[in-house]
Amino acid sequence: MSKDKRLEELSQWINETWADATLSVASADASFRRYFRIHNHNETMIAMDAPPEKEDSTPFIDITQRLLKAGVHAPEIIKQSLDKGFLVLSDLGSTPYLDKLNETTADDLYADALQALIKIQQANTDGLPVYDAALLQQEMQLMPDWFLATHLGIEVDNDQQKTIQQTFDDLTTAILEQPQVFVHRDYHSRNLMLVPKNNPAIIDYQDAVLGAITYDLVSILRDCYIAWPLHKVEQWALSYRDQAVKAGLMQAIDDATFIKWFDLMGLQRHIKVLGIFARLYHRDGKENYLNDLPLTLSYVMDVGKKYPETHALITLFEQLDIPSKIGTVELAS
Repeated sequence: MSKDKRLEELSQWINETWADATLSVASADASFRRYFRIHNHNETMIAMDAPPEKEDSTPFIDITQRLLKAGVHAPEIIKQSLDKGFLVLSDLGSTPYLDKLNETTADDLYADALQALIKIQQANTDGLPVYDAALLQQEMQLMPDWFLATHLGIEVDNDQQKTIQQTFDDLTTAILEQPQVFVHRDYHSRNLMLVPKNNPAIIDYQDAVLGAITYDLVSILRDCYIAWPLHKVEQWALSYRDQAVKAGLMQAIDDATFIKWFDLMGLQRHIKVLGIFARLYHRDGKENYLNDLPLTLSYVMDVGKKYPETHALITLFEQLDIPSKIGTVELAS
């Protein structure tokens, strides 16, 4: 069934409830989901098209209810058809954080985002998939498979493969030592919507898991789409740590230990994202993600140099001349 055919079917389904409603494109995400804005007289809503043979909408509905119960500003589900793969959601606006973040707004916007994160992390985790060793390793393996082999044409030898695997093992061990909480899993500036009340509104959370407490924190503060000076990032991260301790999400720990948790979790995420962005280009034809590789690689190179767990991988990347092949971004200190 072509996309146009699905759009016709979606329109008919919506018009059964709102006879005069019309649709306009709202956005597409990195999966097979598409979003349309429904215009019905003076109100707007969002229609989600998730082809059931490619996307199961059940987790989205389940996680939405968990977040709403936790006081998180997630969309309300107004109408649904799991058979068709259609949902109608409340409209959270069209202004992602990324559009409004700058040196003047960052402190206030991140303060809101970190308060929202504390709420998210207190949501019900019963029955959620677990961010276990197997999943952490599977994700990082996307980097050698898609970034090195497919994108750069680099076939690693046995010794290089051992270096990569040892790094993955060390990161996995370190990450699993962290307190485990509800993890959004894609908590960044494109998935937080700037809204006048109860800011921010949260979207794209259907892949939520039970995982490390710093995962969402590093997703937002070391965002693959916008970078901040190191001293600001650490200031925000430690501010979050204080709130998390107060909320009972974790025990009090010293600054250096928490920043190491944060850094190593970020390295796992950014190693994975190198593979994801390459896959989105080569498999799915989404070439705009290649523009975000240099910043992602910069995080890996800069942070990786700080720790024995990742030093060998950074040396390998330098030997393979990856920074000059991809380009990097100068990160402010």
